[in-house]
Amino acid sequence: MEKNMITSETNSIIKYVKSLQLKKNRMKHMQFTVEGLRIVEECVKHNGDIAYIIYSEEIYSTQGAEKLLDKIALAGYTLYEVSSQLFSKISTTENPQGIMAVVHMKNRSLEEIKSQKGKELFFVILDRIQDPGNMGTIIRTAESANADAVIITKGSVDPYNSKTLRATMGAIFHMPIIQCDDDRWLDDLKENEVKLIAADLDTDKTYIDIDYNTSIGIIIGNEANGISEALLSKVDQRVIIPILGKIESLNASVAASILIYKAAEEKYFKHPNSVRKF
Repeated sequence: MEKNMITSETNSIIKYVKSLQLKKNRMKHMQFTVEGLRIVEECVKHNGDIAYIIYSEEIYSTQGAEKLLDKIALAGYTLYEVSSQLFSKISTTENPQGIMAVVHMKNRSLEEIKSQKGKELFFVILDRIQDPGNMGTIIRTAESANADAVIITKGSVDPYNSKTLRATMGAIFHMPIIQCDDDRWLDDLKENEVKLIAADLDTDKTYIDIDYNTSIGIIIGNEANGISEALLSKVDQRVIIPILGKIESLNASVAASILIYKAAEEKYFKHPNSVRKF
């Protein structure tokens, strides 16, 4: 394990890591940071594309730290040691655990996903989702339900910001993320006969009334305004999740979880020849 000591806040590594707190720099360099023992451990465990790891002596007060550092040593990652005071300068948490990793983004594409998967595809599409917690939770749920990829439309919160990453609980290292700057993804899915299913209040068709046994894309819209009208005009099926109590709607991540697992139920649990992840 290559290990180096950094003592100055003006060090180029420290300045670079701080710069990755901004989305424009993350996208420019195609790198992001993950912080905390559990998510760094997930990254190491699943062979995340780690550029280097930074830690402080604070890490030794966290249970499981020595075991993780042993794994890092075996993997041969470059390791930088800093003081607790210097680590706090680059941390995005109130109570840093004393470890973070700089990780390369995987620039995934629809073409890549289609070439790797079988005939039927399973996408989760997030249209201008704004809350990092919702974004991260939906990515985590999509991974748990064996979706093929999460497609994120322009105007959505950055999936690589610190709050979103924490909410994914490590799912970011498993689930392919496709960020889109235009609507070409929509034409591509249509050309590949992917059935687009939109969560929408303006329909009487419930989510249990439709067929999920084909290539599908489940669309979840903006927390305040729902799915854009332009996108809604091109979906194949609008569905509603009935509200039985007195509230008007569900949280976006809760609605997404219901639809994602309904699709998983139809695709994996009711067909004995399907491939399952358990």
